[in-house]
Order: sequence, then structure tokens, then C-alpha cells
Amino acid sequence: MQLNCDLGESDANWREGPESRVMPYVDLANIACGYHAGEPETLQRTLALARKYNVAVGAHPSYPDRSGFGRRSMELQNAEIIAMLHYQIGALEGMALSEGLTLSHMKPHGALYHDMMTSRRVRGAVFEAVASYHRVLPLIMQATARANEHREEAHSVGITLWFEAFADRRYADDGSLLPRDKPGAVLDQEATLDQTTQLCREGTVTTANGAALTIAADTLCLHGDNPEAVNAIAALHTLIHSR
Repeated sequence: MQLNCDLGESDANWREGPESRVMPYVDLANIACGYHAGEPETLQRTLALARKYNVAVGAHPSYPDRSGFGRRSMELQNAEIIAMLHYQIGALEGMALSEGLTLSHMKPHGALYHDMMTSRRVRGAVFEAVASYHRVLPLIMQATARANEHREEAHSVGITLWFEAFADRRYADDGSLLPRDKPGAVLDQEATLDQTTQLCREGTVTTANGAALTIAADTLCLHGDNPEAVNAIAALHTLIHSR
């Protein structure tokens, strides 16, 4: 299982963002493309760190919601979703090529990610955007009980899915993530390590109601905007790669 993290989301003037602390320990960096976060200098610096530590880089596009950090859903037509994804992926790809890097994957951010998981129409638009990009990239999405259905949808348009679990988020019984505004939704360092250990050893997580939920994942996500989880990054890396 590979460890992925959403990065490039700190302000360009904040020189001590999480990127420099996290990058040595992750396998995949999902880099913000400017719509919810990511100043050009921040992206350039994040890409340079990825090159330094030999980390694969992917696009992390969102709705055009800078003030809401991409966490608010927007009613967009399919053509608008496809165009905004191509625009963001293309911008990051151009900067990556200038750093001698090639994009390895794509993972939507925030509300767009949530809408992709819950709305077949939005998911279809995201899938079409990936399939029609000049180079088809693997798409990261959440591992749920509907994984086989999602894989068939992706296969029908010629794209590959990488399913992910979350190290630092509490799950509901149905496999969804507990909303961030709910108590206990974001795990502290100890709980993050406990959940990762359980996932690696047993292939399950314990939900908010205490149920054991089976998750088959290709990659494990650590959120770069969670200071507690960032503090646990080295231990997470050891847990995953010592298996």
C-alpha cells in the first residue's frame, strides 16, 4: 500500500508549510492546482521537493472555490467540470515538466471528491475528463462497498482507479467519512496510528459506532492540513512499508 498526501496547499509566504516535513515519507503527492489553493511559487517549491525525494506527483484539482478552500459544492454542467479539470491538470503538468517530472495520477479535492463519490453524473464527468485528457491518468477515489461498480464504470471509459483509505479520518458504518464538523471526525496522532495499524494488519477500520468495516485499498491518504497526522507521518511510513 502506498501513502498519499494532499500537498501544495499552504500559502506561498508560509515557508514552514507541511510539504518539507511530509515529502520525505510519502509515495504519492497530490498537488493543489490553484483553484482551491496553490500559489505558483508554492507549486514550484512542492514539485522541487517531490523531485528531491523521488515522490510521484499527481494533480489535486477542485471546484473554483478559493475562499471556501474547495469544500463547497457547486452546480456545474458536465462540460464545465471537464474543462476546469483539464485546465488545472494541464497547469500543474506544465510546471511539473519544467521540473523534470511527469504526472502519475489525479485525485479531486474536497467537495468535488465528495460529489464524485455520491453523484453518478458528477462522477461520470470526472471520469470523462480523465479519459479525454491527452494522457489518461489513474484516478484516486475512496474505497467503498461500491468499489466493483465504480471499477466497472471506469473500465467502460478506459480509465484505471486506485482506491484509497484514510489514515486520519473517522468512518461511518456505511463506509463514508464522518463529516469534519462532527466530533471525532479528524483523528489525533494516536488514533491515526491505531487506525493505520488495524488497516494494515486486519484490512478493517473501526467506525464511529464501533463496527468493523472492511476496506480494500491500494493507497492510504494522510491529510496535509491535519497537524496531528503530519506529526505521525514518519511512523505511518514505517507501518506501511514494514509489512
